[in-house]
Amino acid sequence: MSSINSMTHRIVIHQGDITALAVDAIVNAANESLAPGGGVCGAIHAKAGPGLARECATLGGCATGDAKITKGYALPAPHVIHTVGPVWRGGDAGEAGLLASCYRRSLEVAQANALATIAFPAISTGIYGFPADEAATIAVTAVAETLSHTPGITQVIICCFDEASAERHQAALSALEV
Repeated sequence: MSSINSMTHRIVIHQGDITALAVDAIVNAANESLAPGGGVCGAIHAKAGPGLARECATLGGCATGDAKITKGYALPAPHVIHTVGPVWRGGDAGEAGLLASCYRRSLEVAQANALATIAFPAISTGIYGFPADEAATIAVTAVAETLSHTPGITQVIICCFDEASAERHQAALSALEV
């Protein structure tokens, strides 16, 4: 636990609009085709402008649990890392591992592209139906564990749309810091 604890100082829980954050990259909770969708995906595509959808169309989609990077276009963040979270199917279909992989792979893509600051939404907790409490614990744990081997990443913001999500993520982070 001590190695995780030493990484948590690089994690910030924030409530707000991820599309407004001026970080090196924001993460898009994407669909497998990387097409504009609803929720945070729709908001990111709307604010980035049509160039984002055009670039996404050239990437050949993205597997669940993986991540791909594009430019940020009209967003304050110069890059978008697209990751596909799992659809909740009751918990016995590998959903937890796939969700952790989304955070891990996104951070690895950020590290490979020399990006130091990255912001995540609460992946898979909207229309994909992942239980929010479990998702928050998986998110914070996966980020803290991955930060131990991605030293170039100086700050990870978990950007929550509402107060309840921010409180869940803060509780998960506080539990790691014990």
